[in-house]
Amino acid sequence: MTAKSLSHRSRLLAAASLTVAAALTLSACGFSTESGSASGSDSGSGSEGSGEAPRTVKTAMGDVKVPAAPQRVVVLDTAELDSVLTLGVKPVGATHADVDSGFLNYLPKDQVAGITDVGQMMTPNLEAIAGLKPDLILTSKIRHGDKYAELSKIAPTVMTENTGYPWKENFQVHAEALNKQAEAKMVTDDYARHVADVTKALGGKEKAGATEVNMVRFVEGADIRIYGKKNYIATILADVGLGRPAITDKAKDGFSYDVSPEKIDLADADAVFHSTYGDPKKSKETQTTGSGLWKNMDAVKNGKVFAVDDQLWIQGIGYTAADKILHELRTNLK
Repeated sequence: MTAKSLSHRSRLLAAASLTVAAALTLSACGFSTESGSASGSDSGSGSEGSGEAPRTVKTAMGDVKVPAAPQRVVVLDTAELDSVLTLGVKPVGATHADVDSGFLNYLPKDQVAGITDVGQMMTPNLEAIAGLKPDLILTSKIRHGDKYAELSKIAPTVMTENTGYPWKENFQVHAEALNKQAEAKMVTDDYARHVADVTKALGGKEKAGATEVNMVRFVEGADIRIYGKKNYIATILADVGLGRPAITDKAKDGFSYDVSPEKIDLADADAVFHSTYGDPKKSKETQTTGSGLWKNMDAVKNGKVFAVDDQLWIQGIGYTAADKILHELRTNLK
């Protein structure tokens, strides 16, 4: 997404926030919801003092009461970090992915500045989290379901079932937990317009559908992944209307079909995007892209192979990342 588009979104979110704040103020006396106090409410967020009763959010772990307007949010995965920043909320704490840059590099530096790092994604520091006195924690069951009891003692903890493929549904859960539904609608409407613009730029639905695209990921310590149709990046390709090669139907659980460098030619398509997680040599990227099989693929010979940022295309999992990916799809495929 262009800087102009990001500025446009920021103005929209600011306007929506003011509208929602005004509505909450006007309806304070008549607001009706399930009563009760949420755990972790001693964070000094001011939610209880606002006169608004806690709200109930349906989560993968059951109903959870959250403050009317959470002020001190901690996020424990990359998707949740993308969500809250996209909605105009700066969390007080976040875990970091296993990357050199800490927080993912596609996120604007000014937006992540000042966020306290509370540990590696899979091993968050619970003491550091508690020290931030959060009034809301966002994560997923697949990541931290085993820590739910401990996290819930710190603050109301909203977990989605999974991450990746259901990112759009998860975003709505995050928005509800933050009481940012109006902002969320603006984000999704903006995304839909961007998708339509990209599809048009690629020649329309028919031409986009006739262009088969593969996503390949080189992963240190694992086989090469040819991404299927049930993962984050696949949903974006599908939204644009791009075609996918038959090999993607062989993906285990729809996620990926894993191959060795000796079978990389199975990844051939009209266009191939590829990213690398870890060291290029240890992930077999160097070996594979230097091989005759790779160089003989039609996509390579036609100049339709594109190296992309793994942090953006695979790890981000949110609307801010998606907008940037759409921009790169348009630039490379038009």
